[in-house]
Amino acid sequence: MDTLPRPVVAPLPTRSRRLLISGLLLAGAGAIAASGKAVIVKLAYRHGVDAAALLALRMLVAFPFFIVMGVWAARRVPPLSPGDRWRVLLLGFTGYYLSSYLDFLGLQYITATLERLILYLSPTLVVLITLVLLKQRPSRRQVLALGVSYLGVLLAFGHDIQLDGMRTLVGAALVFASALSYALYLFGSGQVVGRIGAVRLTAYASVVACVLCIGQYLLLQPFCALWRFAAPVYWLSLLNGTVCTVLPVLAIMIGVKRIGSSLAAQVGMLGPVSTIVLSVWLLDEPMGLWQGAGTLLVLAGVLLVGSSVAKRA
Repeated sequence: MDTLPRPVVAPLPTRSRRLLISGLLLAGAGAIAASGKAVIVKLAYRHGVDAAALLALRMLVAFPFFIVMGVWAARRVPPLSPGDRWRVLLLGFTGYYLSSYLDFLGLQYITATLERLILYLSPTLVVLITLVLLKQRPSRRQVLALGVSYLGVLLAFGHDIQLDGMRTLVGAALVFASALSYALYLFGSGQVVGRIGAVRLTAYASVVACVLCIGQYLLLQPFCALWRFAAPVYWLSLLNGTVCTVLPVLAIMIGVKRIGSSLAAQVGMLGPVSTIVLSVWLLDEPMGLWQGAGTLLVLAGVLLVGSSVAKRA
């Protein structure tokens, strides 16, 4: 990962300032847009739609955009090797299909705030996967980061489980499995992104996920059943597939290119905060002291993980 630039006395050139500001805005907008997905899903559930149908509608909207992105990224580059094709299929399954489906299922049971906090454990799970698979010894900073992050989630989880015990337990388990699935994607993509390219890998894996999500629904229901829901479900799915799916991918990728991955990750802290604001405002979800404390601890833990990785980079 890129390290944070050291402070300089001289002001940045105008072009550099513009790139910095635009990169910060893009990374922030991408984080907020991606985090809004949980709120949109919760709103759609109020209209009687199930997780499989909602995910299929989201991917139907996003599918053409990812195809265009993949065609554009494949210009003037050699085709994937057979081994990398299988890797892309596996990454698309774990990172965008399985992770999304488990997340949508979990949102039927828990608040959007708790869902976002659990999903934000993905960077810490990548650290754990790396430690286990690559036999790396954790640093003190990494151990501290893991402890702080999981303590934060436990605080928020303890608050919610008092309100709705079994549903919170089931939903949290599903979303944690989603975070683990996405962490496996992040770990696996780190091993091949240099050969395939970030844009091409994201586009190809997303296309795989779109096919799987839509295909899963067609195995369970006839295609015509996808059009039996109330009108708000389709407007919300349009918003979900564009603003909360395609837009974040493009905005964050361009933002990372302009300001570096470490700074973009720190700007990404806006995600959980924006989810809390939107869930309180649009969903009337409760926001107590324990949830606020848990949120701060999770953000602090992720910051520690990011700074630890940046030090090693």
